Amino acid sequence: MSSVHGTEVEYVVDLAGIFVFAVTGALVAVRKRFDVVGMAVLAEITALGGGVLRDLVIGAVPPAAFRDVGYTMVPLVATALTATWHPHLERIRRTVLVLDAAGLGLFSVAGAMKALTYGLGAPAAAALGVMTAIGGGILRDVLAREVPNVLHDRQLYIVPALIGAGTATGAYLLGVRGYLVTLVTAALAFGVRLVALRLRWRMPRARGLEDRT
Repeated sequence: MSSVHGTEVEYVVDLAGIFVFAVTGALVAVRKRFDVVGMAVLAEITALGGGVLRDLVIGAVPPAAFRDVGYTMVPLVATALTATWHPHLERIRRTVLVLDAAGLGLFSVAGAMKALTYGLGAPAAAALGVMTAIGGGILRDVLAREVPNVLHDRQLYIVPALIGAGTATGAYLLGVRGYLVTLVTAALAFGVRLVALRLRWRMPRARGLEDRT
C-alpha cells in the first residue's frame, strides 16, 4: 500500500471505522431532524475528526483524510444509505449506540496501530487510539447540542476504547499482528461497551453526589 494508506490492515480498519462512525453521525442528524446537508456534515465530522487529530499529533500531515478520496467518500455513502433506510430502523437511539460501540472498537485499534507504525511507544499509542475513537464523537455531540458521551464515562466509554487500544498495542509489541488480531481486539472493545450498556455498569461519581442515572 502507499504511504497514504500505511498497512493494508490499517487502511481496511480505518475505512470500516469511518463507515460505522459516519452512520452514527447521520443517525444523530436524523434524530435531530437535520436535512441531508446537516447529515453529511455530522457524518464527515464524526467519521474523520478523531483520525485527523491523531494524524496531526503524530506528524502524518496532511492528514490521511485530506489525501485519500476514500476517506471523504465513505461518509457520503453512509449518509445516502442512512437517509434512505433509516425509516426501517426500529429504534434509532439503540442503533446509534450499537454502531457507536462498533466505531469505538475499530477506531481505538486503528489509532493505536497507526501510532505504533510511526514509532510511538506503547503508552502514547494507546492514548492516541483512545483519541482516535472519541474525537469525532465529541465533535458530533457538541454540534448536535448533546453532552458528549465521553463525559458519561460512568457508562464506560473511554474504558472500552482503552481496552481495545491497549490490547492491540500489547499484541503488536509481542509480534502478533494481522487481520484476526485487529478484529479480535476491536471486538473486545465493542463487546465491553455493549455489555456495559446492557448491564448498566457505572463508574463512581464524586462522593456525596446523588445517582440519577
